[in-house]
Amino acid sequence: MIKILDTTLREGEQTPGVYFDLHIKTAIAEMLDRIGVDIIEAGHPAVSVDIKNAIVQISSLGTKAKIGAHARSVKKDIDLALDCGVNFLGVFFCVADERLNHIDQNLHQAVDNISRIIAYAKEKKPGLKIRYTPEDTVRSKWENVISASAEAVRAGADIISVADTTGYMIPGTDRSFYTYIHRLRSELGKQNLFPLIAVHCHNDRGLALANALDSYRAGADIIDASVMGFGERAGIVDLASLLAVLHSDFDESSSWELDLLPDLYKCVSHYSGIPVPVHFPVTGKNAFTHCAGIHTQAALKNPIHYQSLSPGLFGRQTEITLDHMSGRATIAYALEKIGIQCPSNELIYSVLAKVKEVGRLGRTVDLDELKYIVRLLNPNQYPEFLL
Repeated sequence: MIKILDTTLREGEQTPGVYFDLHIKTAIAEMLDRIGVDIIEAGHPAVSVDIKNAIVQISSLGTKAKIGAHARSVKKDIDLALDCGVNFLGVFFCVADERLNHIDQNLHQAVDNISRIIAYAKEKKPGLKIRYTPEDTVRSKWENVISASAEAVRAGADIISVADTTGYMIPGTDRSFYTYIHRLRSELGKQNLFPLIAVHCHNDRGLALANALDSYRAGADIIDASVMGFGERAGIVDLASLLAVLHSDFDESSSWELDLLPDLYKCVSHYSGIPVPVHFPVTGKNAFTHCAGIHTQAALKNPIHYQSLSPGLFGRQTEITLDHMSGRATIAYALEKIGIQCPSNELIYSVLAKVKEVGRLGRTVDLDELKYIVRLLNPNQYPEFLL
């Protein structure tokens, strides 16, 4: 069964302008735990005292999810992370030749440092789950990645994370995660090393979710995601979209409480100051809303005609909107919703004309406004719609 690592509180706070207060971080962590994610990456404690304090608080919640901290391959980062009481530690160190040249190290020195740091962390806390990430994995020299990953596992790393740090990978090409994961697992297996494989997919080309699913099909064990795909630049995999596809199309965890996703997204959106895009899958306002006349007429008879996901699974419901695209069936349905049973054709068409007029202004008509329109057109027949 796939494991989900949510990094809204770490990678997500790398979204420009996004910062969550301690009480908000605690609430987000609790919601993520209730939804059923396996690992909550709570932050990088070396960044600030506030972040360290938040990780300490979240680590004390007694969540089912493992609570993780992010750390450079530096002893003081490890000490700070372990002081937070976490049971998951992510250590990162890039082994691309260009980066090693930049810091004036060779591969041997880098691998020795990575191994020593991981062994040190494991010795300090033997039950700790450790993930090693060769940052910018997929653009680094293959031999460097294998060398660093193998020695990291020998030193005590439980997980190797393949990081597409710049959103470079493309499914179905020679830069596919599917091929990379198979190749990595095979190469480490030849050395009798069998770590869990995680993936961290950035969205620079708009392919983060596609790459995550490519990795899943290749047998990846852990996928990183965040609420609204928050993260550096174009962000990473959107949590809700990932869970929706894994559950609905790959029969993954029936224990996920997907109906809690709207509350999580509302919270993160409100306190980050970033609205959930209206057209976002699963959590966007319009995700299960039908507009065009042909669509709404069919959806009213059977939503499956224009829906491949069940809104109820995510705590949502099918919605019908009224605007310039509306048709007769949509208006009749909406009139019945406000209490006018079996509306006459005359009423339907007069209301339809007004709704289209409003829609051409770039607005939609909700049910309250619909009552005002009915009242305007029939001032004596519907006194209950008086303001």
